[in-house]
Amino acid sequence: MWKKIHLLAKPDRLYRLCGQLFPWFALLTALTLILGWVWGFVYAPQDYQQGNSYRIIYIHVPAAMWSMGIYASMAVAAFCGLVWQWKTADLAAAAMAPVGAVFTFIALVTGSVWGKPMWGTWWIWDARLTSELVLLFLYIGAIALWQAFDDRRMAGRAASILILVGVVNLPIIHYSVQWWNTLHQGSSGMLQQAIAPEMRTPLRWAILGFLFLFVSLTLQRLRNLLLLTERQRPWVAELAAKRGSKA
Repeated sequence: MWKKIHLLAKPDRLYRLCGQLFPWFALLTALTLILGWVWGFVYAPQDYQQGNSYRIIYIHVPAAMWSMGIYASMAVAAFCGLVWQWKTADLAAAAMAPVGAVFTFIALVTGSVWGKPMWGTWWIWDARLTSELVLLFLYIGAIALWQAFDDRRMAGRAASILILVGVVNLPIIHYSVQWWNTLHQGSSGMLQQAIAPEMRTPLRWAILGFLFLFVSLTLQRLRNLLLLTERQRPWVAELAAKRGSKA
């Protein structure tokens, strides 16, 4: 198993693997999001208290969940990059960061849109909202550090340290509604019995769709970063020559 994992440290092998996986994950993204969103936005019943306004959960909840999931994945990649000096692990973290930042931004915006009719305000310095905003700043900081150094190794090391330090914010986001008296509601219960099955099932599909979307976007970004950082390597020249001959 470890031998197979170490093979991913080779940029050319990782580039080919990303290319093989991307079409499948893109297809899964389309299928799951269409199923979850059509079911949730069109066929799911109205909520007895919130009416149709609750339907924003089919965007807000998946984005919020995976904003944390992506950061945790970045932390794993950052750890591998620091400990085993895998350049491809640093590139994987760099590929994930913009995707995570967009998911976090979507979670904050949709949360504000949802909060306006529920709380009577677009924004409040609630513990959950504030810690989610801090997460966005951590994503932006990691992206900025990656761009700040010409030396890719130094850039990866600096970004990895920030990412690992920022992991402490994840349990704060998750448990903020339990640790403090906040306006934000608790767990949405999409994996429990807290909401009706006809509402819960499309939410699960939407959550799965956002996961596949994250993987698809990361695979494409990682391929581009591999080509950019390895542009002087023979395997990139061979790849360009093959594509040129087909054109």
